Amino acid sequence: MVERTVMRFLLFNLAIAMCAVNLLAQSPAPKSSASPASGASPSSAPTPAKASTTPSPSPSATPTTEALINSLSPADLQTAISLLKNNFTNPDSVNETQLNRATLEGAIARLGHGLILLPDKTSAPAEPSAPFYGELLEGHIGYLRFGSLTPANLQALEKNLADFGKKIDALIIDLRASWTNDFGISSDFAKRFSPKGKTLFTLRKASKQDRAFNSDRDPAYQGLIVLLTDGDTAGGAETIAAALRFYDKALIIGQPTAGHAVEYSDLPLPSGKILRVAVAEAISPDGHSLYPDGLKPDLPVEMSMVDKRQVFQLSAEKGLGPFVYDVERPHFNEAALMAGTNPELELAEQRRWRGQERLPRDAVLQRALDLVASLEIYQKR
Repeated sequence: MVERTVMRFLLFNLAIAMCAVNLLAQSPAPKSSASPASGASPSSAPTPAKASTTPSPSPSATPTTEALINSLSPADLQTAISLLKNNFTNPDSVNETQLNRATLEGAIARLGHGLILLPDKTSAPAEPSAPFYGELLEGHIGYLRFGSLTPANLQALEKNLADFGKKIDALIIDLRASWTNDFGISSDFAKRFSPKGKTLFTLRKASKQDRAFNSDRDPAYQGLIVLLTDGDTAGGAETIAAALRFYDKALIIGQPTAGHAVEYSDLPLPSGKILRVAVAEAISPDGHSLYPDGLKPDLPVEMSMVDKRQVFQLSAEKGLGPFVYDVERPHFNEAALMAGTNPELELAEQRRWRGQERLPRDAVLQRALDLVASLEIYQKR
């Protein structure tokens, strides 16, 4: 009996010991870099705070070829070209002609729309043609899509502003299809909304012979203006947006402009080809260049170019309503149940047989209308 009692006692103590070992194995290790066998005293070990804040080394990022080239000094560049000429396996590939071609190709790539090589004078790309469009929205908001910045569209602008008269208390100007290299005509558009006697923009040349474009007339409209822009807003249209943002506090909604606000000069080459060079850049009234970064919107809104162009094409027939206003769809209800019909299925079937697709939404214009409505609510309080 005594032996059984002793055996139980020993087994009980063994179980306790095993539990203690398991608990110690699961407990976190002390935050000290010194191991127990090192013999280091507690005071010589680093504190937990210092040990936890020491960052682990991270591999450095490999610089790009462009970054490496940009980091070369003039001496590096001169030496690199000399080494290339004297050591490359095929000397004909690095003769003066090939190096000059590489230089011009690199300049075109780096300068973007600041340098363009054309086959001949007649091959210069024509300015895109886009019609003017105007509409009165919600009975008090004017919508003007300038389209191509041409004298004909300028006349259409004046006619629409006269038709709107005092019926509008807000104006949405859509520049998402506006582009020109004629800065004289773009200034004529900007004058309709900017104060008389003010500088609309300046063309700054390397020769320091700046040319300022000023407003010489009273504005035809003074009130709340919202501008719509995207990557198709280019050249002179960017100067209009910059002037209206500066003088009229117009808000810009949409996407960044193209950054092509430069004046070109077509310089002939001996072969008859044309080197189109940006000889002047447009400067906004606040002194900032519009090339090459363009204008950033105050309220960014994404919209695909495909949807936008479809909206512009169809709005000439349907108006803007279908692309910005929600039309209530028929729903299955008690009356339909009693009649044994389903309006939702019937609408889907009609669209399928007629080949009708869902119309795109003009998210940029919709945001502009929401903004105007919000401002009106705020002003009435």
